[in-house]
Amino acid sequence: MKLYSAIDQLPEGFRGGAVAVGNFDGVHRGHARIIEQLNRRAAEFDGPSVVFTFEPHPVRLLRPEAAPSPLTWVGRKAQLLAALGVDVVIAYPTDMALLALSAEAYFQQIICKELRAQAVVEGPNFYFGKNREGDIARLTSLCQEHHLSLDIVEPLELGDEFISSSRVRAAVADGSIDLANEMLTQPYRIRGMVTHGAGRGATIGIPTANISAIDTLLPGLGVYAGKAHVDDRSWTAAINIGPNPTFDEDHLKVEVHLIGFSGSLYGDPLEVDFLTRLRDIHKFGSLEQLQQQLQLDIVQAGRI
Repeated sequence: MKLYSAIDQLPEGFRGGAVAVGNFDGVHRGHARIIEQLNRRAAEFDGPSVVFTFEPHPVRLLRPEAAPSPLTWVGRKAQLLAALGVDVVIAYPTDMALLALSAEAYFQQIICKELRAQAVVEGPNFYFGKNREGDIARLTSLCQEHHLSLDIVEPLELGDEFISSSRVRAAVADGSIDLANEMLTQPYRIRGMVTHGAGRGATIGIPTANISAIDTLLPGLGVYAGKAHVDDRSWTAAINIGPNPTFDEDHLKVEVHLIGFSGSLYGDPLEVDFLTRLRDIHKFGSLEQLQQQLQLDIVQAGRI
């Protein structure tokens, strides 16, 4: 899979295939259903499967106060799409010129001229063009006019609701990581830089990596079991998101204990998968009680 940030970088071999346009934030199972059909159409037309997405989300330019916290960064999104079989991802740098294009101009310039698509695959809630003036009916008309194949893929349900990025986002923010992961194609992941903390964990035999500069949505407060990824290695992890009320600290921290790891991670990037939520944040009556609970957390994380 190839990742590009501009259409003019795109080799000829990645044009003339099947195209899906959208944000694909989180790359959930509903997106996977679209990608499955995208790959099928690409094979039928003997061309590439292409995802055209945006960086940043258009709302960040149009209504920054209403912009949702992202679930994925560009590189992670590309990895997740690659795992589903996508040939190329174009993370187009969103600008006002793109957002000013009418629906017809958008279709003509991006879909027809630049990507030379033979097939388009979208979900039923797809909108395009200035002020989202283009809808599925308009897309259908344009595809017919230009003799392009069009598939509208029905959304996927979980329980009584459709899977969507907004639903995943709500589950993550609430700490319902099991529900979020049930909707996603891979476990929810964050990334950040390891910075110096109070150093208290090392003094009680449970060193933690304190993560800052996190650029995606943070799961709700709690203790989680997960996986920490350092370079090309992965470590089972117990993760704490929240304050440390036992020591009367009220500022939020993200602390990750890498089970079995020894060494320093200060200044290094760290990626963390969340597998399940273990418990709430509690204030303990003594340091010994806290240590006992942390050891139980580590054992449980290891089992999971």
